[in-house]
Amino acid sequence: MGKLPLHSLFCRYGSGLELANLAVSSDLLLKAWDAILEIPPTPSGSNLPVSVTYKVSQLPNQTTIVAFGCSSNCNLQHLQGEGSDLVSSPAGFQFVCTKVNPSVSIHKAATDHFASLQAQLSALKIDPASPLIITGRSLGGSIASLFTLWLLDRMDPRISKRPICVTFGSPLLGDKAFQQAISERATWVSCFLHIVSNQDLIPRAFVSPENTSLAAQSTHQTSTSMYMPFGTTLFCSESGCAGFEEPETILLLMAEMSLKSLGANQGLQVFDYGGVLKTLKSKAILRKIGKASEVTNPNRAGITLLLQAIGVIETQEQETSEANALITKVEKKLEIFLRRRKNAFDPNKDLNNRKVNLANMEWYKKVTTNDGGYYDSYKNAQFRGRDELLNKAKIVKDQRILKQYWIKTVEDIERKPQKEGASIRTRFKYGGTNYRRMVEPLDIAEYYSQGKKNYLKEGRSEHYKVLEQWLKDDKVSEKKQAVGMTEDSCFWAHVEEANISCGVLKDGETSQGDKEVSLEKMVEFENYMMNSIEKYSVSTEAFLEGSTFMKWWQDYISIRGNSYESKLTSFMKNKKESSGSMVLMDYK
Repeated sequence: MGKLPLHSLFCRYGSGLELANLAVSSDLLLKAWDAILEIPPTPSGSNLPVSVTYKVSQLPNQTTIVAFGCSSNCNLQHLQGEGSDLVSSPAGFQFVCTKVNPSVSIHKAATDHFASLQAQLSALKIDPASPLIITGRSLGGSIASLFTLWLLDRMDPRISKRPICVTFGSPLLGDKAFQQAISERATWVSCFLHIVSNQDLIPRAFVSPENTSLAAQSTHQTSTSMYMPFGTTLFCSESGCAGFEEPETILLLMAEMSLKSLGANQGLQVFDYGGVLKTLKSKAILRKIGKASEVTNPNRAGITLLLQAIGVIETQEQETSEANALITKVEKKLEIFLRRRKNAFDPNKDLNNRKVNLANMEWYKKVTTNDGGYYDSYKNAQFRGRDELLNKAKIVKDQRILKQYWIKTVEDIERKPQKEGASIRTRFKYGGTNYRRMVEPLDIAEYYSQGKKNYLKEGRSEHYKVLEQWLKDDKVSEKKQAVGMTEDSCFWAHVEEANISCGVLKDGETSQGDKEVSLEKMVEFENYMMNSIEKYSVSTEAFLEGSTFMKWWQDYISIRGNSYESKLTSFMKNKKESSGSMVLMDYK
C-alpha cells in the first residue's frame, strides 16, 4: 500500500479523534460537570444503600441542565458487590423492549433509584422547545440515562427538542438486548455521550476480560449477567481523547484498561473529570499528532493514534506483540462496524431511486390498458409477439427491483419499536399501496401461468399482507370515486380462482358435492365483484374483450343460463365506460 498523508486516515478512523476534540473544546462538557459539582450533599435517611439526588439549573441561553449525583459510598466495592444485579424488563421501562428484543435487563440499583425519584422528576416543568442537558456522575449518570430514556418515550418529536445525556464515569447500565433495543432507535442512541477516563475504575465495574470474550463470540442476545455499552463513549487520558460507537470495541477497550490498572491504587474512587477536561481543552491534539507526515498503513496507524490518545497503549508499546494484538482486534471490529454502516439499508434514500422503476411500470400499464389490459398483456406476452416479450422482460427487471426494495423496507419498519414504527409506516403506506397495486397483479399473473392455485393462502408474499394492513390501519374514510387502477391488488387472484371453479362446474366427471362447493364460490365471487363495482374500485381493463374476467363471465353465464338474474348480470347488461372507469348506468 502506498504512503498516504496522515490527514487522510482521519476520513476512516480519525473522526473519533476529531469529534472527541470538538466535544472537549466546547463548553458543553465543562458546564455539565460544573452542574454536577453544584449538587448539594445527598440527604440521609434513604432506604437504599447509597443515595442519589439531583439539581435543576438554568443557563443564560435558556438551556436547562438536570444533574444527578450520588453519595460517596457508591464506590467500586459496592457496585461489584451487592449493587451489580440486573433486573429483566423492570416496571416503567417495558417501553424499551422491541419486537427484536422483547426482553431487556437493566441495572437493578439504577432502576430502584430512578423509581424513588420518578414522582419528583415527573413534576418538573421543562420547556420541550428549549435545549435540555441531562447529566450525572457514577451511579448518578445511570439515573441520568434512565431519565433521558423516560423523556424520549414521552416527548412529541414534532414540538420537542431531544435531550442530550452526558454521563461521567458511569457504570454500564444494561445487557446486550438493552443496548440493541436502544440502537434500533437511531434518534435515541444519538442522544447519549458517556465520558470515561482511563484512570476511573467505576465505568469498568461490570467489565472483565471474560465477558468481553463472551461478547465477541455472541451473535444473539447474551445472558443477563452480561453488560453492554450503548451510545457514544468518549475515552480520555492525559494523552488525549477519542470517541467510539461500536459496543464491542468499547467493551474491549474497557477490559484492556482494567488489565492495565491491576495492582494500581484501587483506593481512588472519585475521579476529577473537570481537571482532565480543562487539560484536554487546552491541547491541540490533531496539531500535535500531525508532526508525523506519512504513514504506510493508514488503517492501523489511525487505530494506533486512537489507542494512544486514550492511554491504552504507550508510544513505545506500538511494536510489542500485545499492542499489535489489541490493534488487530480493534481494527477487525471497526471494519465490521463501518461495513455494516455503509451497507445499512436506508428506505428513505432508496425510495427516490425506486421512482424510476415504478414510472417504467406505469408506462407499461398505460400502453397496455386498451390493448389487452395490464394484467392480461403481461400474462399472455409469450403469445403476443416478440415486442411484447421484450417489453415484459424490461418490466420484470423493474418488478424484481421494486419487490426487493419493499420486502427490505417492510422488514426494516416492522422491526422498529411501536411508536417509531407507526410514524414511519404513515410516511410509507401510500407509496407502498401504489407499489402493491402496480406489482402484485403481475405476481398473480406469473403464479397462475404456472398452473398453481390458491394464491391468497399459498402464494402471497408476507410483505404484501403487511402493506395492505398499513392502509387498513389508517382508518381514513373511503371516497366513492372512479379509479384508474383496481384498488384490491388481489383482484385478479379472485378472478383466477373463479375461473378454476368454472372449470370444475364444466367438468362432466366432477361429483355433485364438488359442484355445489364450486357454485357457492361463484356466488361469493359475484358478491365480491359487485361490492368492488359499487365502490368504484375496479378498473375498466377487467371488462375488455378477451380479458380473464370476461372469459369467466362468458363461461359462468353459459353454466347459469340466460334466464339467470343477479345484481352482477343486471350490471353487465347496462355497463358503460367513461374516462377509463366503470360507471353504473340504469343500475340501482
